[in-house]
Amino acid sequence: MIDFSVLENYRENNRIEAKKALGGLPHSIWETYSAFANTLGGLILLGVEEYKDKTLHTVDLPAPEEMVHEFWSKVNDPRFASVNILSAGDVAIHEVAGDHIIVISVPRAERTDKPVFVEGDRNTGTYRRSGEGDCRCSRDEIQTMLRDAARRTQDMRVLDDLPPEILDMESLHGFRALVGAARPGHRLLSLSDADFLAEVNALAPGVDGTLCPTAAGLLMFGSVDAIRRAYPHCELLLIEEEPSGARSVTIRASERGQSGNLFGFYAAAYARILAHVSLPSDADAQETPLHQALREALANCLVNADYYSKSPVTVLLRPQRISFSNPGMFRVPLQNARDQGVSDPRNAVLHRLFNLIDPGEHGGSGIPLILRTWRALGFSEPVFAQRMDPDRSVLSLPLIDADPARPSKAARTTVSGVAGRDIVIQFLTDQAFADAEEVALETGLSVPDTEELLKNLIDEDLVVAEIEDFGTLYRLRA
Repeated sequence: MIDFSVLENYRENNRIEAKKALGGLPHSIWETYSAFANTLGGLILLGVEEYKDKTLHTVDLPAPEEMVHEFWSKVNDPRFASVNILSAGDVAIHEVAGDHIIVISVPRAERTDKPVFVEGDRNTGTYRRSGEGDCRCSRDEIQTMLRDAARRTQDMRVLDDLPPEILDMESLHGFRALVGAARPGHRLLSLSDADFLAEVNALAPGVDGTLCPTAAGLLMFGSVDAIRRAYPHCELLLIEEEPSGARSVTIRASERGQSGNLFGFYAAAYARILAHVSLPSDADAQETPLHQALREALANCLVNADYYSKSPVTVLLRPQRISFSNPGMFRVPLQNARDQGVSDPRNAVLHRLFNLIDPGEHGGSGIPLILRTWRALGFSEPVFAQRMDPDRSVLSLPLIDADPARPSKAARTTVSGVAGRDIVIQFLTDQAFADAEEVALETGLSVPDTEELLKNLIDEDLVVAEIEDFGTLYRLRA
């Protein structure tokens, strides 16, 4: 909840929408309801006006109780909203400086309720929030939400048109060897290859009862040609950046000499990551928490990717950090994943497969494990970011020590205006170029604050944005 005593300090943004509403319940409220529900949630403020300078100010609604009653009546009507995701406490009347306003707190919808659409039409009435506006979703965005809403995850799908022979036995045997190393004596090790694949749900009965690859089996062990037929846009990249800033694609899973599947990429990428941070990778090397955290970050990136997306899975190795980026947003609120270890993998079978080759028996793994490890090692705090257009989740792991002389993150994330502007300019002076997540990581500003400051600096003609294949880089104008 925002502090209404200083309402003028707030602005419309990805989580706040103000509507004057003196003429009654505005029709546009339903677009905003859909947009907030399908994105990260937000507050709809009725009886709040945005001035020309973007500041927010209250007006006095003449009959707020009647408007609240009308809202509840319509939000429960499928002609206005496909589903009511609100509870009684989410709609309230507040008195601010003598004015009566209505505050509607729209939560982020559960994935099983998405897409939340309005006016009875899923194709034209589904919206998402972008900046301070509501944007109608494309058919691809709607299909992504429908896939995520399904009870069975994407990778459980049985591919009836593909024979088991499309699975690469060399990849399978390499995987089984890692299972044996991670879990000696496991019952799966005594099974034949076919029984092993069926037991781990890489093969499953098709419509005629014969065993066929599942999507998980294809992605994990399939040949590159078969994967490309089922997932035309699937791309797995590992990019290394030199201190000079030059980048090179070290691993492209679809290239000649690479297996093209997730297991082959995972094995090759993990070896490169260990070399990047100067950790031993031989079988006799001592397992450390850092090994576990890096393995967890890589596997997490792969099991949560939306392989129908047109954007790649990317691991970016930089001199001072590693970034893991996968298509698809977090399926649970980021706060729950960070603080409580809540997990809802987009590909549950792949998640179980990667668990089989992880020798660590660390309870409460996932994001909390990574955070604990980075704090214990004294590194700067990891940064989590979510992007849209296209949807992506990014985890950036700094490889530099936290500086105790710098202000705490809690203090630094409040920096804005002139102070924040100076911090960003100074950082780009030192670094020459960076993406928004790197600026946020190094300065301690929140990602939304960083993006807003960068936008302002571009408007001032001080910063230039350069679009490249793997994201947007910012630099000071020469």
